[in-house]
Amino acid sequence: MKEILKNSFTEILSDKYLVVLLSSMIVVSIVSSIIIGLSIQPSEFQLVSHYSAYGISHYYRDQWYYLFVFVFFEIFVALIHVAVSAKLLIEKGRSMAIMFAWSGIGVILLCLAMALTLINAWNP
Repeated sequence: MKEILKNSFTEILSDKYLVVLLSSMIVVSIVSSIIIGLSIQPSEFQLVSHYSAYGISHYYRDQWYYLFVFVFFEIFVALIHVAVSAKLLIEKGRSMAIMFAWSGIGVILLCLAMALTLINAWNP
């Protein structure tokens, strides 16, 4: 197990573009988590947390602390994408790892946009 981690770490460090891409993904994740975390304000209002076509009420509401899920989700996505990109670099090659890292940045930015939309709709 130690040898696998050591090999993957040295292989990632040998590819400068991937190192910059993965580190920028982590930085984008941390910055967007800070933005979302500072934008959350405690309130008595409930926000729409999800929609379902089933049931009597199609819109389901939650308290303001539901928005902290976005903060943890972005950090989790960044860490998982770094790990999977390292595995893809070893198994499938550089192009797959780079593509997966870019998709991780896209997911993080999409999550930021959705969270800020929810916050702005909730606190106009």
